[in-house]
Parts: sequence; structure tokens; C-alpha cells
Amino acid sequence: MQPLEVMAQEFQAYKNGGGTRISKTLLAAGAVLVLVIFALSGQSPGSASSAHTFQPGPPIAALAPPGECAFGEDWSPAPLVDRKKVSDDAVLLRFGLADGRSLGLSTCACLLAQGAGVVRPYTPVSTNALSGAFELLVKVYPEGALSKHLATIPIGSSVNFKHIPKNVKIQYPFPATRIGMIAGGSGVTPFVQALHAILGTPEDKTEVTLLASHRTRADALAVEAFDAWAAASKGRLRAITTLTREPASSAWAGRRGRLDARTLKAFLPPPVPDVLIFVCGPPAMYESLCGPRDDPELTGILRDLGYSKDQVIKF
Repeated sequence: MQPLEVMAQEFQAYKNGGGTRISKTLLAAGAVLVLVIFALSGQSPGSASSAHTFQPGPPIAALAPPGECAFGEDWSPAPLVDRKKVSDDAVLLRFGLADGRSLGLSTCACLLAQGAGVVRPYTPVSTNALSGAFELLVKVYPEGALSKHLATIPIGSSVNFKHIPKNVKIQYPFPATRIGMIAGGSGVTPFVQALHAILGTPEDKTEVTLLASHRTRADALAVEAFDAWAAASKGRLRAITTLTREPASSAWAGRRGRLDARTLKAFLPPPVPDVLIFVCGPPAMYESLCGPRDDPELTGILRDLGYSKDQVIKF
């Protein structure tokens, strides 16, 4: 049996709640192929495919300690080697790394990207199991100079990146038995990394509730992946997606509306000592739920529900 067939069967088994973990040897030999199958849907490098759902594959705990990142605190270029369109306003970008090395980024850490005269943080959606490359899922905003730049530069162009270790908000293993993750839009990306670490570590029994808010079904790029991870997690992950602007006539059967106090209270773990709440999303979400991202104090709905500032991590 060919390695690609083995990986495909492993993924199907994982979705069904069974199967064995992919061997380290197979991961090392086929990491690039795994990402091609599950994230790039088999399209040729450098092309702009028709929109398709982002699929990160089964959880892989390819952990790296702080200080191992391929990028340091000075700007270094990385070539864009592939770009895939995953929705009308989002692209999956693959950047190359020299000498076949892995990114070596610690869990939930981000990279800073420079272009079009601005600097923005991005959390890779690939894991350290991928050799010679890393991937970013980028939402393209009408007024976003860097996101538009990344969505249009030619394949082969270089983009400057760096990593500031002090920007890491929290590091795996997480000091909690229950975690609530609240994501808005592309704010799901650090939680892709966190869930890879938690669910990809069999001895980790942390229970996670993921609340993801998107405008429309087309914006919910990883909903199938999260649903598959939840179905195979044996109760370790509960994934809830809510849509705020989905047409009433659509076939969407899930939740609708914004993440208000009633919704958070219904789904998040309660404000007790063994609980952490992670938040990542647009500024308006921070303002409503916990206060500005750069403000260490806690305000908003989460404070009103009884959580302390030490329990809420603003990504």
C-alpha cells in the first residue's frame, strides 16, 4: 500500500473515532504530502484553485520548545512557493524554509510578517511536522494592505518574517483541565495550533470547548475539520460554530447570532480555578468580551460572568 493511501485511511479512521496514530517515521517521510492532501486538495503548486474548505488533517502534536524557531528577532526572507484560494476572501499560503528544516515554532506562537509598509502577526496553521515549509491562512480584508499584498504577490516572491518570543501569550502544556476557546473569523488560527497539541497528545485529558463566530458559512473555513476532531475526541473537544450574517434561506442548521452572555454561559466551562478562557478575534470582539487585546485588565461579558483576568488569555 502506498503512503498516501495509508494516510488517507488514517484520517478516515480518525474521523470515525478509531485508528492508530500515524507513526513518526511516516510523518517525517510524508509531512509535505499530508498537507498536500488535506490542506491543498491536490492542486498544483503556484496555482490559484477554486474555493475549497481548509482541511488541516488529523491532530499532530509536533511540539517545539521556545527558542527553536527558524526565524529570529531580525527580519529574514522566505519565498512564497504556493497559494490556494480557500474562500472568496481567504488564501492558504505556503512559504519555503531552507535546508528542509521545520519551522520549530512553539504552540500558539505567532510570526510577524512585513510587507506593503505594514507589519502584522500571523499564526501558522501548519505544524512542525511539515519539513521545508510553513503555511499561513490569511483573511483578505478590503482595507488590509498586507493581506491584499500577500494574496496577490507572484509565486517566488519573498516576504520578511521574524519571531519575538515574548509575544507568546501562553505555552503548552496549558495549566488547566478545562479550556474555553472563543474565536472570531480568522482568530481560529492559534486554536488550530492549540488543538493540534492537546488532541495530538493522547495522555492530555484537557477538555476543550471551541466557540467560533463567523459572518457566513463560507467564512467558517475549518468547520468540517473541527467537527471531525470533535467527533473523534471521545468528549475532549466540543466545537460550536455560530454565524452572524448567514442568509435565513440557507441550509445552515447550526447556531446563528453573535456570542452574547447567554451563549457564553451556556457553552463555556464555569469560572472555577481549573479553567482558562482563550480569546482571539477582531477588535470589536475583544471590546465586547474581555476588553482591548493589549489591556491586561479584564472587562466586558467575561468579567460579568465571573472570570478573573488571570483566567482569560487575549491572543
